[in-house]
Amino acid sequence: MADKKAYLKVDGIDETIELPVLHGTEGPDVVDVRALVSKGLFTYDPGFMSTAACDSAITYIDGGKGILLHGGYPIDQLAEKSDYMEVCYLLLNGELPNAEQKEKFVSTVKNHTMVHEQLSHFFNGFRRDAHPMAIMCGVVGALSAFYHDSLDIDNEHHREVCAYRLVAKIPTIAAMCYKYSLGQPFMFPRNDLSYAENFLYMMFGTPCEEYKPNPVLAKAMDKIFILHADHEQNASTSTVRLAGSSGANPFACIASGIAALWGPAHGGANEAVLNMLEEIGDADNIPEFIAKAKDPNDPFRLMGFGHRVYRNFDPRAKVMKVSCDEVLKELGLENDPLLKIAKQLEQIALEDEYFVERKLYPNVDFYSGIILKAIGIPTNMFTVIFALSRTIGWISHWNEFHSSPNKIGRPRQLYTGPTMRDYPG
Repeated sequence: MADKKAYLKVDGIDETIELPVLHGTEGPDVVDVRALVSKGLFTYDPGFMSTAACDSAITYIDGGKGILLHGGYPIDQLAEKSDYMEVCYLLLNGELPNAEQKEKFVSTVKNHTMVHEQLSHFFNGFRRDAHPMAIMCGVVGALSAFYHDSLDIDNEHHREVCAYRLVAKIPTIAAMCYKYSLGQPFMFPRNDLSYAENFLYMMFGTPCEEYKPNPVLAKAMDKIFILHADHEQNASTSTVRLAGSSGANPFACIASGIAALWGPAHGGANEAVLNMLEEIGDADNIPEFIAKAKDPNDPFRLMGFGHRVYRNFDPRAKVMKVSCDEVLKELGLENDPLLKIAKQLEQIALEDEYFVERKLYPNVDFYSGIILKAIGIPTNMFTVIFALSRTIGWISHWNEFHSSPNKIGRPRQLYTGPTMRDYPG
């Protein structure tokens, strides 16, 4: 909606350029600069930090106030009262399901958890020591070769079927990546288990004996899924939207999101937390590393503290901290050396004046990394689990993009190369 205007005066252009000012239901007003191109002008915004590339009704973030809303619902309330399947429905449909809608949604997802048997042969083409994210990119992208029946992106029913398939099959593929690295047989999904329980079963179960997922760990895993389900227009979500704008099939688009998430500046943060804890090595070394973190001339940074978007606190971290304490108590790991380092770092960050003044509080990646390690998941699988969680966010944004008139993404540039010149000779 636009009921205000901005006026731009540019040297060399006689007329004042009038630009609509748009405002949504939450957040700052947005200056609509689309008319500038007719005046021979573009805006310049490296990293798109001041640019709204789309309008969306899925997720809202206020980093200054530490607010994260999905469909208007605060993330802490969803994590406390909801479960991942219900949050998936909310992100896809904009409203929470009633009992009948949820039952049907969960049942449909469970009916799609198996992957085509031929897909298992894809894994044999990868080295056993391949990073699981490399395998995920390839296998998820290859899903389009198996599901020709639902690739019409202009068909609402096809988009819905693709969403179900992706949400259902990504945990199966993720667990297969892990099993392949161990040389263990793949475990078929069990539809009598919840989404989180089924993932733990496929990760840690074997044909040799019965595996019963620990309810405390399953609850913690479900919370990890909820807290990572969507985070507005981040790098990977923007990648999925941009790939989708070309008309690419949804499996290719989600594979592009997985590739973007793989970057250590995006989805590798919780893996970086564990690597940092291992680098510190012993609780006696903490003061040395705290001093390094405070030294402006030292490149060392404490991973898992502060957040690019949240300038106050990460609302997901409070939920994750409670879950972290429950998992460590359940597994009797309060005295694990690395986890002991983590707890001391957490205490320092919450009390030390340097960290408090700069609002460098522990973020969701700090706690989720600790939980995943405690459960027994190797660090190279952390980003895979992030991708698993975020798939619903990606496919929801992809579906939203295709549910309304759209254009192919085409960012502009500030050209700084040579001017036109003649070929020599």
